[in-house]
Amino acid sequence: MVKKKKQKSGECPISPKDIIELFREVKRPVKMNDFYRFMHLSKRWRRDLEAMIEFLEKDGKIIRLRGGAWGLTKDLHMITGKLQVQRSGVGFVLPDDKRRADIFVAPSSFGNAMHGDTVVVTLLPGNRGKNQEGRIVRILERARDTITCRVIKKMGKGGFICRPTESRLNFSILATGDALERRPKKNELLVVEPHEQVESGLWAATILESLGDEEDGNVQERLVKLNHDIPTSFPDAVLNAAKDLPGVPSEEDFVDRIDLRNLDFVTIDGETARDFDDAVYVEEQRDGFRLWVAIADVSHYVPEHSVLDEEAVERANSYYFPQSVEPMFPVALSNGLCSLNPRVPRLAMVAETYFFADGSYGKSKFYPAVIQSKARLTYDQVKRALLDKDEKERAVISPVLPMLERAEELARALKQKRNDRGSLDFDVPEAAVTFDVAGDPIAIDRKTRHFGHMMIEEFMIAANEAVARFLTEAEVPFLYRIHPAPEMDKLNALFKMLHRTDLGEAFPNEPTPENLQRVLKIAAGTEQEFVVNRLTLRTMMQAQYTPTYQTHFGLASECYCHFTSPIRRYADLIVHRALKHALRVKGYENIRGIDKIQTIGEHLNKRERVAMEAEREILKRVTALYMLSQVGAEFTGVISGVAEFGFWVELEEVMAEGMVRLSGIDDDYYVYVSERNELLGERTARRFALGQVVKVWLYEVNVARMEINLKLREEDVAD
Repeated sequence: MVKKKKQKSGECPISPKDIIELFREVKRPVKMNDFYRFMHLSKRWRRDLEAMIEFLEKDGKIIRLRGGAWGLTKDLHMITGKLQVQRSGVGFVLPDDKRRADIFVAPSSFGNAMHGDTVVVTLLPGNRGKNQEGRIVRILERARDTITCRVIKKMGKGGFICRPTESRLNFSILATGDALERRPKKNELLVVEPHEQVESGLWAATILESLGDEEDGNVQERLVKLNHDIPTSFPDAVLNAAKDLPGVPSEEDFVDRIDLRNLDFVTIDGETARDFDDAVYVEEQRDGFRLWVAIADVSHYVPEHSVLDEEAVERANSYYFPQSVEPMFPVALSNGLCSLNPRVPRLAMVAETYFFADGSYGKSKFYPAVIQSKARLTYDQVKRALLDKDEKERAVISPVLPMLERAEELARALKQKRNDRGSLDFDVPEAAVTFDVAGDPIAIDRKTRHFGHMMIEEFMIAANEAVARFLTEAEVPFLYRIHPAPEMDKLNALFKMLHRTDLGEAFPNEPTPENLQRVLKIAAGTEQEFVVNRLTLRTMMQAQYTPTYQTHFGLASECYCHFTSPIRRYADLIVHRALKHALRVKGYENIRGIDKIQTIGEHLNKRERVAMEAEREILKRVTALYMLSQVGAEFTGVISGVAEFGFWVELEEVMAEGMVRLSGIDDDYYVYVSERNELLGERTARRFALGQVVKVWLYEVNVARMEINLKLREEDVAD
């Protein structure tokens, strides 16, 4: 059977890989005594063997059967994966083996599994279509140790019936315990530790803490962080490692670095930014421009496999909320030592690139440097000085104004070049939330985006492309930032919908990726712009990290990576180390291989999606909180989506979206016409379609479900 490997004295002669090989050889389930017999293993190794079996069980490779034997999961026609429950209540297991299609699981087949759990599912006979049906037989790992829930009512002595705040956890909770000094109130949010399922649809749990009132903005942020497993504190070892670092760079740190402290570097960020990853400087030359992009040299202070590095890998990125940030590194690094603060020396990795006058790429060079930013500018400052020609603002930033004017000229040339090659610029407005001193939202406006923002974006894109080209040619493993082209069936569906909007006749007929840019340009500045941008964005594939070369469709870039934000994205830190390796910087002779980078990249992709989902959820929750104060108010909006039961409206006066339900329109019976994606009145032939302007009033807000419900104004429902 399995041959013993050569081992050091005191080392177990087998490995988990050998155990898997044994299953393949015997082609049947294996009992504990079989392991000793087939593997010629002494019982002195019992603890090691049990540990390996436990590891393989947790990993989903093997499963224990009722008779006490273990079987190879795949040979038992079982599949491991993650349970994803839809809001309708049905579930799908997303297999760990990405080659397999998702497996449908009815609620009656969940067992004790919850949304997000890693499970083993057995395939049921029949249903060999796109989604085979399965039944969950084992929970390998719970998605959460605790659950946040809302108090519904008191039950008995010291008990409370609660409902999870995550709508995909479709059960009730009987919460008990004496952790709180007072009895929780109705709609108070609690954190509980679930135990056993008391009966179908009811779990017992112990109360751990109260988050507070559901209608508190700060409570909503804590809730979202808990629901998405976002880290809110650093381990002591990580904080101590950050504390042990120097407060400022030393002269020893400047050795073998190019000294650029004489150049007028500036940082340009938002008003509330505290961590400055990048600084820029532009010089005009005889037939073009030279751009210096200096990026914080985080890798100098964070060695691979250090406690700071391991924590950063796990976090993957920083997490941004309306009122707080959960950074990837402790603030001693992110806001201090590594932040390119003004008028202090800082270590940086520099991409120095020459461009011709029309924005065409010339050549680049890269090197470690020391810089000293001359000014910390904001986007609005740059707008006032460069675009509005505000004399007062120009006087304030006069020492760096000539450089900024050169920078504007180069940025416009770079943007034109990018547009010419087919890059897509989605102008979907973002929400700007204003809070009062108590942390409650008092206004939700649209963020204004101007060339002050775009100028820095162009320089960052240029630096990212230059680094990616260099590392590709150097054949050094690193993470590309890729963006696949949209699928043709999605493009076809998009163009069909676009041709039914009021701008339909102006749009190109052929559904090609190249025509997407024409669509966005035609819609720009019209009432249909928001809907067109939103629909087009929905057809896009997810951008991701991979060590395998691919292009970036959205930017129309042949070679792209993330180099410019190592303070808040771990992918950029990998790129920095790869760059130092390619430049033969001392101490970077060895870097992670492509297999390890691939594994890290997959983890980063998952955590990036978590950050995006958390960001969307907190915005929905904050918006619902704000709209509570607007119940009864009238608005004008644009229809942004249509379904059989109603339509969504993007409001004009406030950055919010709500739904008009057909149950609230009584002037006719409406039919959903799927091929035209519109609702049509049977008697009046009245239609509700994408991009249509409607007048509505807000009649209900459900904070728990994050729902904003609207009704048409009376004058709009008359015959």
